[in-house]
Amino acid sequence: MRDEMKPLLYDVFCCAGGCTVGYQRAGFYVVGVDKDPQPRYPGDDFIQMDALEFLEKLLNGDYPKPALISTSPPCQVYSITKSLSNGNHQDLVGPVRDLLQAIGLPYIIENVPGAPLINPITLCGTMFDLQVIRHRLFETEPVLWWPPRPCQHIGKASGAQNVNGDGKRILATLADFEFLTVTGRGFSVADGRIAMGIDWMIGKELSQAIPPPYTEWLGGQILEKIR
Repeated sequence: MRDEMKPLLYDVFCCAGGCTVGYQRAGFYVVGVDKDPQPRYPGDDFIQMDALEFLEKLLNGDYPKPALISTSPPCQVYSITKSLSNGNHQDLVGPVRDLLQAIGLPYIIENVPGAPLINPITLCGTMFDLQVIRHRLFETEPVLWWPPRPCQHIGKASGAQNVNGDGKRILATLADFEFLTVTGRGFSVADGRIAMGIDWMIGKELSQAIPPPYTEWLGGQILEKIR
């Protein structure tokens, strides 16, 4: 049963729930939406449905109106590592934005640098004292202009692939690097969890996740504006 004292938020394209946990910490009741089963999803409720179909149903009044809608359309089409992946990827930012604007409620669209977001704010793990360098863009309505503080990229950071002195590929760990990028398969899952501030995900989920402090901060900022 929903906690009516908490504002409702839909986390669309929620995956394993990195964004969700941050929004929960900010005070929201969070319902995740994803087309795939998410057995480790930590939110308050979960709807298995295609994201665009869900947003269309929300527009038509089939679901309760939320205080905020957060979306994370697939980023592969914009990612700098897209050449490393196979297959064609859909560009869903435009269709998602069109539906969000038609719904007319506060929203967030998250994506990677290079995505066609409008007036986005950029967040990085180092802004929140995390040991991960992960720049992500957030288009917000209402607009947020300033991050909590500048990035703190002081120290050695891992890459997508890492080698030792003999040229052999190794898994990046926090024993070898001050910061991890947590991309692909080139990192220790245990240390990736520490770097991201996430303790419930497996490796593939971690590599695609948003650290909860990002959305804890974003959610708090939006709540201040809409209350």
